[in-house]
Amino acid sequence: MDKVIRWGILGTGKIAKAMAEGLRDTPGAELVAVASRTAESAQQFGAAYGIPRCHATYQALADDPGVDVIYIATPHPMHYENAIMCLNAGKALLVEKSFTVNRREAEEIVALARAKKLFMMEAMWSRFMPAIVEAKRIVDSGEIGKPASVTADFGFASDAGPEHRLFNPELGGGSLLDLGIYPLSLSAFFLGPVVSAQAQGELGATGVDVQASFTLKHESGAVSSCLSSLRARTPCELTISGDKGYVRLNSRFHYTNSLTVELADGSKTELHIPRSGNGYPHEAAEVVRCLRAGLLESPVMPLDESIALMGILDTMRAQIGVRYSADAV
Repeated sequence: MDKVIRWGILGTGKIAKAMAEGLRDTPGAELVAVASRTAESAQQFGAAYGIPRCHATYQALADDPGVDVIYIATPHPMHYENAIMCLNAGKALLVEKSFTVNRREAEEIVALARAKKLFMMEAMWSRFMPAIVEAKRIVDSGEIGKPASVTADFGFASDAGPEHRLFNPELGGGSLLDLGIYPLSLSAFFLGPVVSAQAQGELGATGVDVQASFTLKHESGAVSSCLSSLRARTPCELTISGDKGYVRLNSRFHYTNSLTVELADGSKTELHIPRSGNGYPHEAAEVVRCLRAGLLESPVMPLDESIALMGILDTMRAQIGVRYSADAV
């Protein structure tokens, strides 16, 4: 039960660096390997984070016998091929969100993980943040009554060029896959399965959505109203409302440590719930827990839900006119 879980990171970009920092603060985790497409990039990353094995190809990391789990930190369109390669090499996986670029790819990598009996999880780090875990406890406790709605926004103004991953369709660009996945996933986390979605969007010069607003209907009858934007700095808050009050995840809701609970009787409570390190240790700790317990998926971010949410994103992209090359397969 106290086995050290040996990690490898596939990719050396911004999110890979954040996870490398997070693993330093994760009990039971040891970062032992990294891979890039060039030896120089891998060596630089390894030197920065004290990683003993630096691979010049992704395949070399997949084949490294001293690695238990690989964190896939490449852009969305590479997740599918990277996951297939690592699963075929017998590795457990934590796959950065969005999980893939469409539902078909998600279904295929999940089917392979299940066939090979290997652990895999979408890296929706927000679901494991202590403040968000506490908000879920409050909602489930009935303190705000029966939850009826979520409102959420996630936006910032980006001045990145058309080749940047945020705007490049070949890199899965657009606000929905990069930012909209947060309010979508957390709406489902708090209100349950999504049964239908309706989206409106603004397309930019490269053909991807620079902003999108969408409404969701949940199996329970509850509804969500959400916004993602790459051209507006929004409040970045998420509020779950019921007939007795609401819980608000305060600004930068996706990794906040601040909650507000206001009830119909007029009472208002502000809660501060600190996170560990840069926030990444919480999802990494879930992977460690699951691997030690012999689980093949996390009950907090189950694979069927990752598949379903990719399908909702497909529906919304179709409604606003965003297509990726993987959709044509």
